[in-house]
Amino acid sequence: MNYRPLPLLAMLACAVLIGAAPFGSAQRANAQIVITKPAGEKINITLAPLTADQDPASALFMRTLRDNLNRSGWFQVTGAGQAEVAVSGQVQRRRDRLTVQCRATGTANRREFMAQSYHHEAADARRLAHRVADDIVQAVTGRPGIASTRLAFVGRTDQAAELFIADADGEGMRQLTRDNNIAVRPRWGPTGNVLTYTAYLRRFPDVFWIDLDSGQRRILANHSGLNSGGVISPDGNEMAVVLSKDGNPELYVQHLRTGRLTRLTNTPHANEASPSWSPDGREIVYVSDPGGRPQLYILSRDGGRPRRVTTRGSNVSPDWGPNGLIAFSSRIGGQYQIALLDPQTEHIRHLPMPDGADYEDPSWAPNGRHIACARRENFRSQIYILDTAGDAPVRLTTQRGNWYSPAWSPQ
Repeated sequence: MNYRPLPLLAMLACAVLIGAAPFGSAQRANAQIVITKPAGEKINITLAPLTADQDPASALFMRTLRDNLNRSGWFQVTGAGQAEVAVSGQVQRRRDRLTVQCRATGTANRREFMAQSYHHEAADARRLAHRVADDIVQAVTGRPGIASTRLAFVGRTDQAAELFIADADGEGMRQLTRDNNIAVRPRWGPTGNVLTYTAYLRRFPDVFWIDLDSGQRRILANHSGLNSGGVISPDGNEMAVVLSKDGNPELYVQHLRTGRLTRLTNTPHANEASPSWSPDGREIVYVSDPGGRPQLYILSRDGGRPRRVTTRGSNVSPDWGPNGLIAFSSRIGGQYQIALLDPQTEHIRHLPMPDGADYEDPSWAPNGRHIACARRENFRSQIYILDTAGDAPVRLTTQRGNWYSPAWSPQ
């Protein structure tokens, strides 16, 4: 594997690029100034110079923009006197359109990070605020924003477990399935417009594919026995899947166009589960239990000898992130915690969660900093966002029922 992740502290340091550009054009860097901050330290940013009219859509835009910047992990929205970056411009409602002129400027030297004009339907002010927030994050820090991304997850309110999606801040929740049955483990395709998941609509669990634009579904794997864990490769051509059609659950790769199967494991005394692709698509991390307790293994997409990368406790639900690190749920001292594994060095770091709850089903955000997970306490489960740089966990779901198995969209 050629990709080698940066050390976590360096990865989370904030690099700031300064350039100049007129309104309405793409930002270009005429000169580069790099500012580094320790992981978790905030950039003070003010929205005081950004004026808005009295329209409700404009007010919603401003609230959402402020919340998005605070939640990004990189910024703290402050008053003008403490700010290192100032966002100026105008927000105006013109009939059914919202117009935003936005400029982000360093307060010390007046260098521009970005200058953009935006036009969008006023009825969708939140989406426009997500886009502007992400553009500010990208321009000021050089990192991708997450405000415009989405989360898929499972919600169980009665006897059924159905699929839902929502914005990254938990708003705009939409129910995808209404099967009055059980759906589990949603996973995004690489383009962010399809999901795979496992559903128990027939006698055995099958792997389904759903198009989020049209709502159309089709079955990807429905062999006799167990069909589960379907996750599409980064190039969109294949799917890693766990099948028990030949006995116990084994790991396979299925070509999506032809349906051709390639069996990767042969463990008659173990069960495989929960595959996840490496960012370059060359390897797969998965769970197996030949020793009795579930552990993480890494295997080439072409097969061969798997490499065991965890040894202590019980370790499940791996997700290989865009930063090259693998997040997983590790049972330590009777409770599940989120842990981060560097597959190159096999170093493991546990995220400190001193509240006594179980944290399960981690899923990386595309910025390689945040993780969505399920927090379970007293037999109740909710979706939370964790910041690997140290911000406090944020609860996303507040509705009745149990919410779990989150999956963060790739874009």
